[in-house]
Amino acid sequence: MAQPVAAAERAVEELLQHDRTILELRHEIRRARMRRFILVSTYSSAPMLLFLLFVGNIATWGRIDLSRINIAGIPILITLLILCPVVRFRSCGDVFDGSVLNEWKAGYAVEKKIDLELAIERKRLSAASIDLPTETRRHIYRETVPGAIEQYRTGGLRYRRVHNAFQSVIIIGSLATSTAASLAETPAPFKWITVGTSFAVGLAAGFTGYFKFRERSFYLQQTADSIEEEYDAVKLKVGRYKGSVDDAAALLEFTERIETLKNDQRKRQQQLDQPTETPEG
Repeated sequence: MAQPVAAAERAVEELLQHDRTILELRHEIRRARMRRFILVSTYSSAPMLLFLLFVGNIATWGRIDLSRINIAGIPILITLLILCPVVRFRSCGDVFDGSVLNEWKAGYAVEKKIDLELAIERKRLSAASIDLPTETRRHIYRETVPGAIEQYRTGGLRYRRVHNAFQSVIIIGSLATSTAASLAETPAPFKWITVGTSFAVGLAAGFTGYFKFRERSFYLQQTADSIEEEYDAVKLKVGRYKGSVDDAAALLEFTERIETLKNDQRKRQQQLDQPTETPEG
């Protein structure tokens, strides 16, 4: 009896090692993408500032004096130029073997993504070759449920923040547009402000209606709450699991219930991904 238990423990440790490799690769991909984003943003900010100042001066030449804005832009431009080598040094200056320097390359994240796919495939092959009891697999599955709950809640929070940001743009932009348009004699700069705020409001309303951020956040949060309710119920033996004396049967019902909730969420996600049909005129 001790030998099968030891074999099962080794199999679990092997799967955990695969999970560790996968998590490390995902962390490297996120870090490489973030560093690449910082690098591109830093090096493109100075040319973008020069371009905006140039366009602004050409568009308002002889009508609006932008000398104060130009003078204020000089220290900002110098700061951005100094920031470029500082950012590069802060990220790569403490490494001499070039390993971190490679993370700045455009293809580094792609290479790590390929390694991630291979690591996931290795885990699948390893899991397929391991003959664990069905009940043990269900116990392992139950312990992965908190991670799924956190994933759904994180996604719901992200969509809710995006929705709130767009709604703020719509509310503030609508009030600003109405206020600027109600002026009897609107100066030329305020006309451009009215145009800009109207465009921002339309853009935010279009993105909100097309991508349905509010609905995505609601369904993800609803699924997370339902899964958490099932997880607490099976652990505390309440609800549908109240009075259950067969732990294996309760675990089977719990696994089926969680899979049903996940499938329902996937179906709702697919419905939200479908483009909105416009009525024929």
